[in-house]
Amino acid sequence: MFQQTSAPLTNSEAMKQMGFSDLVHNLDPIGWIVLVTLVIMSVASWYFIVANAIRNAMVRSRADKVIAGFWNTGSTQEAIRELEAQPKSEPFSKIALDAASAVAHHQQAAAGGNGLAQTLSRSEFIDRALRQAVARESLRLEGGLTLLATVGSSAPFVGLLGTVWGIYNALIGIAAAGNASMTAVAGPVGEALIMTAIGLFTAIPAVLAYNFFNRSNRLTYAQFDEFAHDLHDFFATGARVEGK
Repeated sequence: MFQQTSAPLTNSEAMKQMGFSDLVHNLDPIGWIVLVTLVIMSVASWYFIVANAIRNAMVRSRADKVIAGFWNTGSTQEAIRELEAQPKSEPFSKIALDAASAVAHHQQAAAGGNGLAQTLSRSEFIDRALRQAVARESLRLEGGLTLLATVGSSAPFVGLLGTVWGIYNALIGIAAAGNASMTAVAGPVGEALIMTAIGLFTAIPAVLAYNFFNRSNRLTYAQFDEFAHDLHDFFATGARVEGK
């Protein structure tokens, strides 16, 4: 019996062999490393995108309520109890509590004749506590932004590395087979180009999210500074300076 040989693929059939399934099926170890790296980068960036979106939304939604609640309470002790009831992730309450703690600590130091109270005035002690609190809460808001910036800037190049390596392997295979037809070229080259697309799909959301969160954080930082200045005036003088 004669063995029936398969008919050569047409150009249209060859173009259909450029899908993701063909890419995965034909990957070598280096190609797998590139693909897994891109998947990890994408998963990590989406985790921080969702986490930061939830956190920023919660901070922005509670900010006005916390600030207004502090100023509208009848006494400082009542305001402190209101602040202590806020979630641990709420930054404005933590800034105010640090200022109140600084006042209490300075008063105890002054009453006990501690040299710290003589070295720093009440205003300076509060100012230092507020600066540290604002810096700490600002740093917490930046969690994940470094990773988003890294993914946004490096993912296209990781995908390009996969593309270059895939095309290199494809050219070696074509040279070894001595066949440069569409059937031999379309599949390997198309599969390699998918790596670039995966890199772009990984990088674009990370870049957009990084810019969005940077803008959102700048608005929150401005609220931190405004609230901290009002707290300094209140705890240093005993009254809030109006008209700011």
